[in-house]
Amino acid sequence: QVQLVESGGGLVQPGGSLRLSCAASGFISSSYRVSEMNWYRQAPGKERELVATITSDSSTNYADAVKGRFTISRDNAKKIVYLQMNSLKAEDTAVYYCKAVPPWGRDFWGQGTQVTVSS
Repeated sequence: QVQLVESGGGLVQPGGSLRLSCAASGFISSSYRVSEMNWYRQAPGKERELVATITSDSSTNYADAVKGRFTISRDNAKKIVYLQMNSLKAEDTAVYYCKAVPPWGRDFWGQGTQVTVSS
């Protein structure tokens, strides 16, 4: 079975940095490589929003709110996708979720990791 486990969240001051990791299991390497990987976040009282996407060819896209501050990357050998978050703001506070979109039509979600940006 496919599982995604996020880690790296925590409490950080405004202007600080965190790196989130999403480790996948249950994928064979070839299936993981062709899967689109995404980071979403959800703040209290708000809709879950797409933060960043990395495709099978490592093309990336970012939400306007994080562009220039966040970087998504993937290590297909380790089956890990990362979200490097710099210059963090209070409005970045949310639960961050990893989502895998494999080519066979089912999405997989992790349980999320809490990021809190506060003084």
